[in-house]
Amino acid sequence: MMEQMNELRALIARHCVGTRFETPIPRVTLLSSCTQTEPARVIYEPLFCVIAQGRKQLIVGDKVLIYEASKYLVVSVDLPASGSIIHASVDEPYLAFSMRLDRAALASMLLELAEVGDDGSPAAGLAISSVDAELLDPVVRLLRLLERPREIPILGPLAEREILFRLLHGAQGKMLRQIALADSRLSCISRVIDWIKNNYAEAIRIEALAEIAGMSGSSFHRHFKAVTSMSPLQFQKQIRLQEARRLLLAQRADAGSIGFAVGYESPSQFSREYSRLFGAPPSRDAARLRELSSFDPQRLSQPV
Repeated sequence: MMEQMNELRALIARHCVGTRFETPIPRVTLLSSCTQTEPARVIYEPLFCVIAQGRKQLIVGDKVLIYEASKYLVVSVDLPASGSIIHASVDEPYLAFSMRLDRAALASMLLELAEVGDDGSPAAGLAISSVDAELLDPVVRLLRLLERPREIPILGPLAEREILFRLLHGAQGKMLRQIALADSRLSCISRVIDWIKNNYAEAIRIEALAEIAGMSGSSFHRHFKAVTSMSPLQFQKQIRLQEARRLLLAQRADAGSIGFAVGYESPSQFSREYSRLFGAPPSRDAARLRELSSFDPQRLSQPV
């Protein structure tokens, strides 16, 4: 596996343009950094990520997770999180491969394999496991296609399919199965997450969210906490504040009107909770981000 990992590092270092490179391979992104980074609040979407070099810390709700070279991350639902690169240098930059998960492809594969079912136990929204040679091999073969771009449309889907197959039969196979099954507990919680994201400015009632999930109130709260490491109200607060930050940068409106737009009735409460999450009041935080010439507003909704 060491030879495969060395090739993965070389491929990422060779092809990653800047700190983040959206490759011509669908759903595949390469990441690189020569420096450690400050914690960045972003929204992680369902993805599979392998760190080839360096180390990263993630904070999701009350969970603190650290993963490094030879580890892989699976995220099953949209999750607000804080991510920071904690080990990187010019000599040994942080290098990572990321692939957004295609739920339709997973569902199709499960049908072909006749592997269905949900035992009803709470599923995590995020997990870290050790990568093995069988999983690393199709990842490397997929990135080799960057040097033969004409082959991407034909061979790319085959390598991606093998990656999904290996994930389904790996340590996080149960989570992947629940992503694909429409009636799984994870999919039910995902529907609620989508509703909160689309209606973040509205007041929420646990009973109404439980109804969307098709669960009892107590069962819904238990499963939501297991998936997100947050209560529904805590989750909504993070979504509101992430959106407020994006609006502050995009529209340059005053903090008070932005607070009202995302659902806050009290400007002081908005400023207080914004400062607690991002480390500075809204206007000062937005001004600081604008001063960073390399700052990309798209990073507010994407992992570092």
